Amino acid sequence: MSSVSKIAALPELMAMSQGDEQICIAVLDGPVDISHPCFASGDNLTCLPSLVNGEVSPDGRMSAHGTHVASIIFGQPGSPVTGIAPQCRGVIVPIFSDDRRQVPQLDLARAIEQAVNAGADIINISGGQLTDYGEAEGWLENAVRLCQEHNVLIVAAAGNDGCECLHVPAALPSVLAVGAMDEQERPLDFSNWGSTYKGQGILALGQEILGAKVGGGTHSLSGTSFATPIVSGVAALLLSLQRQRGDNADPQTIRKLLLQSALPCDAELPTNTQRCLAGKLNIAGAATLLTGGNMAEEQAVVATESIEASGNCGCGGGSVANEIAPDPQADVSISAPPPQPLVASQPSTDAGHPAAPNNTVQASHSPSIQTTATMTANPVTPSQAPSNLANSQLVYALGTLGYDFGTEARRDSFKQLMPPFDLGGNMVPANPYDARQMSDYLASDISEARSLIWTLNIELTPVYAIEPHGPFAREVYLALQELLNGQIQPEADTDYIERVSVPGILTGRTVKLFSGQVIPVIEPQSTRGIYGWKVNNLVGAAFEAVQANEGDASEDAMRRTLDSFLNRIYYDLRNLGTTSQDRALNFAVTNAFQAATTFSQAVAQGMELDSITVEKSPFCRLDSDCWDVKLKFFDPENSRRAKKIYRFTIDVSDLIPVTLGDVKSWSASF
Repeated sequence: MSSVSKIAALPELMAMSQGDEQICIAVLDGPVDISHPCFASGDNLTCLPSLVNGEVSPDGRMSAHGTHVASIIFGQPGSPVTGIAPQCRGVIVPIFSDDRRQVPQLDLARAIEQAVNAGADIINISGGQLTDYGEAEGWLENAVRLCQEHNVLIVAAAGNDGCECLHVPAALPSVLAVGAMDEQERPLDFSNWGSTYKGQGILALGQEILGAKVGGGTHSLSGTSFATPIVSGVAALLLSLQRQRGDNADPQTIRKLLLQSALPCDAELPTNTQRCLAGKLNIAGAATLLTGGNMAEEQAVVATESIEASGNCGCGGGSVANEIAPDPQADVSISAPPPQPLVASQPSTDAGHPAAPNNTVQASHSPSIQTTATMTANPVTPSQAPSNLANSQLVYALGTLGYDFGTEARRDSFKQLMPPFDLGGNMVPANPYDARQMSDYLASDISEARSLIWTLNIELTPVYAIEPHGPFAREVYLALQELLNGQIQPEADTDYIERVSVPGILTGRTVKLFSGQVIPVIEPQSTRGIYGWKVNNLVGAAFEAVQANEGDASEDAMRRTLDSFLNRIYYDLRNLGTTSQDRALNFAVTNAFQAATTFSQAVAQGMELDSITVEKSPFCRLDSDCWDVKLKFFDPENSRRAKKIYRFTIDVSDLIPVTLGDVKSWSASF
C-alpha cells in the first residue's frame, strides 16, 4: 500500500502549498462518494449534472473508481486519505455509469466542454480508448483543441494494455499522458508506451495507491488510472505556487515544466528506456524550474498558514455519476454510438468490446482494474445573458432534424394511428420510419408531435433532444414539422432544406433513444431563431445581390463558395453550440445571406474561401459577449495576390445571437 506522502519531494511541495481555491481541477470519471470522511464536508467539490444518471453504488465498479481517483486529489488532511491538492476547488463530471461501461466520444467531448465552461484549469481523465495511431473522432479533437485555446491542461492515462500502443485522449496534442511505475521507479509491465508518449508523457507512481473506498474505509489499487491524479494534483500545486508568487496560473507552462524536468529511467534497464516515456515525475525539478531556486529556499519564503477550502457542493441529494470499481475484468470505454437514420432510430444493439473497439475509451488501471476518464478545463468568458437566462446554459446548434420513438410500444402506436399508405395504387400499412409519411401525418394532427422525441442530428448522430415547452410549444412543433417536410424534398426543389438551426436552453435532463443512446434535452423558448436554410433560394438571392454589385459574377462560383462556407462549418468545424465562440460561429452560418452578399466582391473576382476563424472581439457593448468571425479568401490562380478578409462581430449574450455594426473587410498579404 503506497501513500502519496512517500512520493519523492511531494511532502516538501505540500508544505509550500496544499492548493489554492482559485485553482479548479475537473475529474471526469465515475460517480464519487462525496460523503466519504476523506472529503470532510465536501465544500470544495461541486458535482455537475451529466448524461450519466444514478446514485453512487456500494458495489459499483465505476463508483469505486471515481471515488478512488477523486480522493487522491481532494482527500483532506487528517482524514483516512490525504490528497495531494486538498485546498483546490474540484468539479466532478460523471461520465461512467455502474451499469454502462461504454461512453461515446461525443459524450466525453460534452463533459470536457462542460468542465471548461465550469472554469476548470486541469482536467483529470483516468481512462481512454485504444487506437491504431492515436486518432480520435472530431468531437474529441475539437474538445481537446478548446482546452488548448483556453489554456486548460488535460492529464490523461496512457492505458494498461502493456504494449507499444496509444490511447486517446492521452495521445492527442497538448494532453499530458501519464504512465505507471512502481516504488523502485521502474515502469510497470502493464503501462503502455509509444513514440507519441515519448514526447508528451511521464511516469508516476501507479502501484498499490491508497484511496477512498465507497461507503467508508480505504483500499489500494494499481494502474495508470491512479498515477494520473497524482500528476494532476502535483500540477495543481504548481499552479497554486504560481499564484502565491503573484503570477497568473498558466497550466500549459506547468505541462512544459513537468516534461522538461522529467528524469530518465535507470540506465541499467535499457529495455525499459522506451517504456519510460519522456521520463519519471520529478517534483523537485519542476518546482525549481518554476521558482528559479531549490525547494528548500522556496519553503523559507512561503507562508505556512493553512488555506481553508471554500465553496458549495452543487450535487443536490448526493447523486453522483457512475464510476469504475476494482474488478479484474473491468473494462470501461468510450464508444461511438451506432449511426442514426436521418429521421427515426431503428432498434440496435451495442455489443461489448473485449479488445477496445474503435471509438471507445477504456479505463486505465492495472490488469486488476480497467478505467477511463477524460477532462478539460479553464474558464471561458461567460455570456452576460439577460436576467431570465443568467443561470442557463445557452445552446445554438446546427444540424438536421430527426425523430425517435424511444420504445417499441410508442413506435407501434404511431403505426396503428397513421393511415395506410398508397404505394403504387396499393394501400400498405403505414411506416412510421418514413419521414414523408410522418410529415403528412403531423400536418393533419400536430398534437401528435408531442409524442415523438425530436432530435437534432449532426452527421446522422443525434446530439440533442428538442422538447418545446411553454405558451409557444405548439408553434415550435409546427415549425419542426415544416422543417422536417423541407428536409425530405428533392435537393433540386426550391423548398429543400439542407440544415436547421435550433437555439434553446440546456435543461440538465436527458432522454434515452430507441437505440439506447442517452442525449441531453434542450428547450426552445419560441420559434425565434429556429431556421431552416434553403440553399437553392439562398444561392439565387445571393447571386442577384452579387450581380447588382459585380455584374460579371458567376452563379457557379457563388454556389461553390457558399456551399464551401456552409459545409466547412458543418463538417470541419462541427460543434455542440454551447461555448460562446461556437454559438457565434453557428450564427454566422445561419446568417449566411449576409455573409454571401458581403463577400460577393471576392467571389466576383474569382477568389475562394480559405479559412474561418473565431476570436474574442476587442470591441463590445457593456454586459455583452462579443466574438469576431473572420472569413479569409484567396486567389487559387495567383498565390501572390493579397488575401481578402471579412469580419463579422457577433454578440452571443442572448438566446439569439445578433450581428453588431457593419461587416469589416481588408486585404492582407500573408
